[in-house]
Amino acid sequence: MKEKNERFVEKLTEGRSLSESGSRTVLVDTETGVNYLFIKSGYSGGLTPLYNADGSLVVTK
Repeated sequence: MKEKNERFVEKLTEGRSLSESGSRTVLVDTETGVNYLFIKSGYSGGLTPLYNADGSLVVTK
């Protein structure tokens, strides 16, 4: 999963085809294990941490 010196790695990506204007990518911080959702739409995008139903962060071990 982790390549040399990469802090963030892609865990899952959806919607990267040419027919779709946006994409959704789950990134994992390899140092903390925290998962983030990055959404790209056209020339804009947003990043947010992912949370479990109980309000805790989603962490990949």
